[in-house]
This record gives sequence, structure tokens and C-alpha cells, in this order.
Amino acid sequence: MAEAADELSTPLGQKAVGRTRRFRLPFTAMQAFAVLLGLVLVGFVGIALFNDNPLGGEPIARVTLRNPPPAAADDKHAPAGQVAAEPAAKSAAKAPATASDARTVTIIDGSSGKRQDVVIGAGDPADKADGDTPPLAMTGIDPRLLEKSRYGMIPVVADGLKPFTVYAAEADRAKAARMPVVAIVVAGLGVGAAKTTDAIMKLPPAVTLAFTPYGSDPGKLAERARSQRHEILLQIPMEPFDYPDNDPGPQTLLTTLSSEQNLDRFYWHLSRLQGYAGIANFMGGRFVAADPVMQPIVREAAKRGLSYFDDGSTPRSVAQTLSAGQSLPFAKADFAIDAVPTSAEIDRALVKLETIAKERGTAVGVALALPVSIERLGAWLKTLDSKGIMLVPLTTAMLKSKSG
Repeated sequence: MAEAADELSTPLGQKAVGRTRRFRLPFTAMQAFAVLLGLVLVGFVGIALFNDNPLGGEPIARVTLRNPPPAAADDKHAPAGQVAAEPAAKSAAKAPATASDARTVTIIDGSSGKRQDVVIGAGDPADKADGDTPPLAMTGIDPRLLEKSRYGMIPVVADGLKPFTVYAAEADRAKAARMPVVAIVVAGLGVGAAKTTDAIMKLPPAVTLAFTPYGSDPGKLAERARSQRHEILLQIPMEPFDYPDNDPGPQTLLTTLSSEQNLDRFYWHLSRLQGYAGIANFMGGRFVAADPVMQPIVREAAKRGLSYFDDGSTPRSVAQTLSAGQSLPFAKADFAIDAVPTSAEIDRALVKLETIAKERGTAVGVALALPVSIERLGAWLKTLDSKGIMLVPLTTAMLKSKSG
């Protein structure tokens, strides 16, 4: 009877079957999409918070840091930065570099003040050179004024010749002694081939160019500058007051290191290019004000026949006093002409430089390789003859100041 009753309740007398249950998802398609989007956003936030490269995506300059060769048993008494065992030096020079040698550091671009990632590792053409010769057949480089160190060739005094005198740019020094002179140093070159080339090609030969030891091939750019008859300097990265937040770059000279460690780093910088008449500070507010750490560097520069240029950024610098004690040719910038990098302010600074030259006989300005600086300098330098002022290389200004 129960079955009959069920059959009567079905439409058209069809036999009832068990009721089908529908399975319902706990979320809709839109809800699933929202969850997925949320996970993606969380991933991006995680990368932003925990990624240790805040400069990702910035331009990368490549520079090679050649590790010192393994010292042989009889090397342990050799002076810091020099190789006593010839076979060890040759084998290290010919040994192929590996990817494991590479590391990345952040430096300050000297012409813009911006930080850049610098990849330190294999790939410098200088590594392919024989250890007994300079890495490049460079025009005008006197091989007698080069000495092999653990990092490469560095300057030395030989046969009574000094790099300061051999690599000084030509100038009419007799004329310079009789009239007001101005020397201009354009610094921060070597990192950024385009801006370096602009400075080399657009400025007259009497403008002195200062190169940092960084960049993919600073030696090649320095050689180009010398081929255009520019006198060149090598900038040595030194510890600023806010180090390490403000990091000049690899192998920076530090107040916390021993004199032997700083000299070893100094040799690395000296080996990066050839043919410079002197050295200059690259940053270094804290370092150049500390007599104990500066003294060995100045003494070594004098021993190797170089000069010293102080960019004038640190009033407390002890470089001038130490240089005088070592009879080291010295000059200090009166000011940076592009401290405010606008055409009007640069022009105003250049007029001030003229006044100093006429009052004192010698004036020295320093600038970065900014497009506006190069453009305003180029225009101003053309007017000096009519004003009775002579543009001279820095070495000429050093010699005039010393004799005056």
C-alpha cells in the first residue's frame, strides 16, 4: 500500500526514485579570484620588504677586483702590496678567473652623486696581460716608471724621473709665472664612458681630468684622455664621515684599518690605470682629517714621485701640512664651481675664480662631469685670454704656487 501511495504522488504515474542531492562549492568563482589576487599582492609586498637589493633595476657598471695571488713560502717577509716570489705572480696573472670571484657593491657615481651597483669579478682585459708588462701598450707610458705589485703595475721613481714630471701636461711655465693662472680639475671620471668622453673631447687639453679607479675599463678611458693631451689624476676612495651609509666603493681607505692594510688597498687603486701625475681624494671627509692614517699614504705618494690634489671639500684636511713635510707637490681647490649645478650659479662661481686668480696669482676650481658644468666651462674658458688670465694644467699651478 505504501508503494502504491508513492506511485500515485508521482507525475504521470512515473515511479518515484531516490531524491538527488546537489553538491555546492563553499565559494564562488569571483571569491576564488579575489583570494588568488590577494596571494599575489602578498608576494609582492614580501619581496619589497625582504629583498636586500633596494637598487634593483638601477644601471650596473662592471669593474674587476683582482684577488691577490697566493703567496709563496718566501713571500711572508715581502712588503705589503708587493710580490716577492716571481713564479707566484706569473701563475696568478695567467690563472683564469671564476664566477665565484664576483661580488656586488654599491658606489657613488662621482658626477651625479647617485649610487650604482658595481659587480666585482672576472672579466678585466688587464687580467689577460703578462705579469711582466703593463696591461696595455699605452702611448707615452714610460716602463721604467712602473713596478710590479701583487695587483698590477704601479708608479715608481726611476733613473731620476718621477711620474709627476714625466706625465705633467705641457705648458708655457715662463708665461704662467708672469700672469694670473687658473687650473680646472674635472673629477669623478671613469664610471660612465659617455660623460667621461664628453669631458675628454669637449674641454681643452689644459683641463686636468681626475679618474676614479672604478668602471669596466678606467685604464682605456684614461689612455684616451692622455692621447688628447689632458693631464690626469687618480682619485683614491677614502672614508667619509657617514661611512658605511655613504660608501665610496671597493677597497676604500678606512680609519679603522692598519697602515699596512690601507697601503695594500692603496696599491690596488694605483694599479687600476697608468700615466697619472698625482692622486686626489675621492670623498674622504673623515680619513683626510686623521693624521695617523693619512701620513703613510702621503709618504708613499711622495716616495712614488706623485703629487696630491685636495678637492677642498673638508676644511679639516691635514693633506697640505703632510705634503709640505714630504716635499710632495700639492694643490687645493678653492671651491667646487658646480656645487649648485645651474648655469647661473656656475657662471657666478667662475667669475669668483677669476677674481681669486687676479688677486692671488693662482686659482684652482674643481667640477664634476655634469653636462651643464662642461657646457658652461667650455664657454667660459674661451674668454680667459681676453681677460688676461691663463688656463694651465694643475701641475703648472702646483709648481707656480711652490715657487711663489
